[in-house]
Amino acid sequence: MVHFIAPKPLAQVLENQSVKYEKQTPSLINGERVIGTGSSWDVIYPATEEVLGSCSSASVEQVDHAVSSAKAAFDQGIWRTTTLAHRQGIFYKISELFQKYAHELAVLQALETGIPYKQFKGMHAVRASENFRFFSDVATSLSGKTFQQTGRYLSLTLQQPIGVGLVISPWNAPLILAGMKIAACLISGNSCIVKPSEYTPLSQLRMVEIIIEAGVPAQVIHLLNGTGAVTGAALTLHTDIDAINFVGGTETGKRIMKSAADGLKKISLELGGKSANIIIDDCDIDAAIDGSLLGIFAGNGEQCLAGSRILIQSSIYDEVVEKMVERTKNLRIGDPFEDVEIGPLAFKTHHNRVLDFTTKAVNDGDEILCGGGVPDAADSGYFFEPVMACAKSNSTRICQEEIFGPFAALVKFETLEEAIEMANDSDFGLVSYVWTQDIDNMMKFAQQVRAGTVWVNTAMSRDLRAPFGGYKLSGLGRDGLEESIHLFTEEKTVMIPAQKLAFPKLGLG
Repeated sequence: MVHFIAPKPLAQVLENQSVKYEKQTPSLINGERVIGTGSSWDVIYPATEEVLGSCSSASVEQVDHAVSSAKAAFDQGIWRTTTLAHRQGIFYKISELFQKYAHELAVLQALETGIPYKQFKGMHAVRASENFRFFSDVATSLSGKTFQQTGRYLSLTLQQPIGVGLVISPWNAPLILAGMKIAACLISGNSCIVKPSEYTPLSQLRMVEIIIEAGVPAQVIHLLNGTGAVTGAALTLHTDIDAINFVGGTETGKRIMKSAADGLKKISLELGGKSANIIIDDCDIDAAIDGSLLGIFAGNGEQCLAGSRILIQSSIYDEVVEKMVERTKNLRIGDPFEDVEIGPLAFKTHHNRVLDFTTKAVNDGDEILCGGGVPDAADSGYFFEPVMACAKSNSTRICQEEIFGPFAALVKFETLEEAIEMANDSDFGLVSYVWTQDIDNMMKFAQQVRAGTVWVNTAMSRDLRAPFGGYKLSGLGRDGLEESIHLFTEEKTVMIPAQKLAFPKLGLG
């Protein structure tokens, strides 16, 4: 039976956590708090459905003001022309301040998303701090190339900042995902516009405030709250936006790509996933179960890289499923500020959508082994009992559609070839997991599965130096050290003669 811990009222949470925020969340333009003049909405605490505050969309005029200011700052060179050493010093300060304010940032994210506070404090705030220190440290190792053409020329390549970068961040892990993109944009000498999700304006505002406090000029980084239809569209269409990084849903990514096409803007998209997690019968079963549960339930399962299709070899299927179901039934869910493993889902429409997949699964002939509804003890909040479901086949909706919640689809396979075929039978290809002790199986899986990242005997690890992104509908481009810097820079070739040249004397007869 799932252990449910009832959430405390919002007023009690705020008193216990000693965190304050503005009830009407502003945008931040030139360091000034500006209330959007567009439509407004309530920001909801998903554990109790109480209103945290309100937020308004930045209008087209406010978008233009922010982007024009960012463009002017770039043209004037107030950040672009500073030395790398100067930017590094500020990045070290940002990293230190993220550690100093880790509690505050984690509280704000837990309030907005419902993901347990301890996950934000123990992982997300730490990673956000590491992102800025990482890009600061490695920026010194980036260099151009030199080429010689038959001894006549020396060709040099330079990487120069592109101008104004737009970072559109998701609601599920904004500190980590936005922070990495902002760091890549700023360390390269660009100006930056941050567009948070409508569901997470509080933590993103505080993040940008900290970046400015550390020393990044207020004219260089701006935050614009708003809906995708108004603020987001105005940003992606703006002629002074030079590069766009978006992390979020595939359909939204398609719309952003269409908007960016009119201005031929550089773009990077990290989109959805329906990742296969393959458990082969020669694996360390306990490690595979631990990693697989982490892969589907961490962050409330609201992760594009979740291992939501768990493919299990037939010889160990019954054993693995029995243990996974037992573990899932014992998960602690509830108040995100208590010792829980699963908090409420982020917002009402998403909660309803995830609940609906239980009905879809039954209608498709899948078997719900545990979970799938609202806990009996939950009288408010967007809580959902984590699911283990035996899929009728890999073609059912719970195996093909991204659910983005704590909902695992279990599928039996006979041979590795069959598992690889199933893994690739998807519109997505972000990541994949494999659990095996056989080096031949590892290599075969790594080479044949069409996914941007393959994790072997591990779950959700990242090396920021390595590229990260997806195949097919999971995205376009890659994040990582060189890839993120490449998005926010232009590469220039300079050719210098290695000797005095004799040109044809046109027009002299």
